[in-house]
Amino acid sequence: MEVVITVIALLFLLFVVLGAYATVKVIGAAKRGVDRTISQARRTVEDTTLRAKTFTQPGPAGEIAQLRLTLRTSMRATQDALHSGVAEDESLKESLGLFERLSVHGRELDDELRRLESEPDKRTLSTRLPELRERTGRITQSADSLRWAARDRARRFAADDLDSLSEQIDVEAGALRHWTTEPGPTASWPEAPAPDTATSSDQTWPEPPRSRPVDEPPRSAITPPVQRATYPWQKKPRPESTT
Repeated sequence: MEVVITVIALLFLLFVVLGAYATVKVIGAAKRGVDRTISQARRTVEDTTLRAKTFTQPGPAGEIAQLRLTLRTSMRATQDALHSGVAEDESLKESLGLFERLSVHGRELDDELRRLESEPDKRTLSTRLPELRERTGRITQSADSLRWAARDRARRFAADDLDSLSEQIDVEAGALRHWTTEPGPTASWPEAPAPDTATSSDQTWPEPPRSRPVDEPPRSAITPPVQRATYPWQKKPRPESTT
């Protein structure tokens, strides 16, 4: 009885642990989903704000907003392209590592540009703009190179696979169209017998049987003897002597 109670207690404890683990996983997934949604919403708001500043704030402030928008757009597009491609192409892991190192410089530049947005000294902003443009251009150019290289690689793989598939389909289509009809037996005349030593002129053919008239009596197989006519100058035959 104690063993049964112990087993039941262990099963109950196991179910409780599994339920707690499942609850934690569900809560974590929900939290990550909420964080992802909040981050996307925040990025959307910031991008919209920066796009509005480029039109409403002329001068250095508007140009800084444009630099931030260009940097964020390029880095986000490269990140999405590499993360989506690494699941199918393992060789992109190295490119993803390089992008993570580039992202460090990108975040530093974005933070610096964010602080300069509220800088009241326009002269200082004007003197800093060439260096900021150069840094932004280098980072975005590197990010664009990684992104387009990954896309070209994926497109090349897709083209190679399509070429191979097209060749296989052409071979299969040719096999399906190739049919052979075996010739059936043809009627032929029997071969003539080998010629004998006699020439063709000596060869005789049996005459076909003639049809007999209906009124003609049938001939007997043995012909009866024919009685010869007697003449006066012939002697009468003597009878044979009985003696």
